[in-house]
Amino acid sequence: MSLAPGTRLGRCEVLDPIGFGGMGEVYRARAERLDRSVAVKVLPPEVSADPDRLARFEREARTIGALSHPNIVAIHDVGRLRADGASARQGEEVLFVVMELLEG
Repeated sequence: MSLAPGTRLGRCEVLDPIGFGGMGEVYRARAERLDRSVAVKVLPPEVSADPDRLARFEREARTIGALSHPNIVAIHDVGRLRADGASARQGEEVLFVVMELLEG
C-alpha cells in the first residue's frame, strides 16, 4: 500500500515517503499534537493478514515502547485505522507505528 501526501492516520498527516522494506513502508509525517515531524511505518496488508507476523509486530512495538535509550528509536503511538486518502484503496484498514524521525 502506498500513501499519498496529505493522507491522515489518526493525528498524523503523511508528508512524503522515506523508504520501504519487507516489514512495510516508512513516511515522514507531521504529528499535530506533538507539533513536530515524525516517522510513520505502515505495515503491508500481507503482514496484517498473517496472525504470526502481526503478533511479532505487536510484540516488537510493545518491547521498543518500553525501552528508553539513545540508540533506540522512541515509539510515540501504534494504531489500526482506516486511512483517509490512501492512494492504494481509500478507506482500507492500515496498521502503523508512529516513531521519532531520525535523519540519516
